[in-house]
Amino acid sequence: MALSVSSAKFSSGVEDDKKKDEFGFPKFVVMGHRGFGMNILQSPDEKMKSIKENSILSFNVAADFPIDFVEFDVQVTRDGCPVIFHDIFMFTQEKGVITEKRVTEMPLHEFLSYGPQKDGANVKPMFRKTKDGRIFEWKVVKDDPLCTLQDAFVKVKRSVGFNIELKFDDNTVYGEEKLRQTLDNILKVVNEHAESRPIIFSSFHPDAALLIRNMQISYPVFFLTNGGSEIYKDVRRNSFDEAIKICKEGGLQGIVSEVKAILRTPNAVQRVKDSKLSLISYGQLNNAVEVLYLQYLMGVEGVIVDMVMEISEAIASISVRNKEDDEEDDGRKSMIMFGEERTKRMNSTIPRGPKNRRPGPYKVKRQLGSTARSADLSARHESAFS
Repeated sequence: MALSVSSAKFSSGVEDDKKKDEFGFPKFVVMGHRGFGMNILQSPDEKMKSIKENSILSFNVAADFPIDFVEFDVQVTRDGCPVIFHDIFMFTQEKGVITEKRVTEMPLHEFLSYGPQKDGANVKPMFRKTKDGRIFEWKVVKDDPLCTLQDAFVKVKRSVGFNIELKFDDNTVYGEEKLRQTLDNILKVVNEHAESRPIIFSSFHPDAALLIRNMQISYPVFFLTNGGSEIYKDVRRNSFDEAIKICKEGGLQGIVSEVKAILRTPNAVQRVKDSKLSLISYGQLNNAVEVLYLQYLMGVEGVIVDMVMEISEAIASISVRNKEDDEEDDGRKSMIMFGEERTKRMNSTIPRGPKNRRPGPYKVKRQLGSTARSADLSARHESAFS
């Protein structure tokens, strides 16, 4: 069931553009990571190399499943065109030598010349470099050309929202003028093509997140953090407390955290809620159903996943329940249904009652199987791409 198109857009007429509008997801949301899932080329798991990430094909395949958003990375080319690509550098092979070029230093036509073309040619094969220096040819089962942000708005099914990650180089210092110019180019495309599609902006770059919040009031902005799993020179990136502080001071609407940070410091979930912020998570552990269920019970509002097919089948639906629906339920007023429980609900008209309560953990264990094993395998081969 798709998220209501009005749930990720604020009403107009807000007098103070720094004021944090009240925001909350109407249900437990599922987002496809870079579409149908990220590519981990060094992984032995073929699921991590099935469809080219951050492509129109990947987004539309993901949209065929009951998810709410696709998440993807946006950078801006030298001539001002927002394109969808995760890595800071593009790698290819010329005369047997691996070469690299920064994505933001290319004009659009050069960026689009890499990888498969619409006519079937592939003159510039794509490679990837891991943080430990290994190079892998970017081979997947189903390839697709690179695309622009505008392409996504025009060609991706309207049943899914967009979680647009504003991608910046961790090793580059950006001045406000450069950030503003980049965000202006992105906002221009969004404003011209979004229409009623739900949009969320997110970024690991604190200044970019704060600036795009000040530049527009239509869409919520989330701050991305790994919660201290890695340490950066910018202290604002190094803890949950700093993430909360940024959101509160800058009028941001929520936090996207690495799931390991949430599980390591579970009390942070309540601190986020007390700050009237939304919280969603990302990370390889989200490919295990029991981890998603645990987060749901903890109060996390949504997850970004790679195993879109497996996870969406396990998380069948989430329905918001009003207090009047079940006066005895003094916990969360929403329900997440897993596996067989979903089938029973969908085929039954029996009113909710004590026998139809939220399934316990034992319900989840029956759904793990290959999904949990795949999550464990992919976590051990977690992407280290720069």
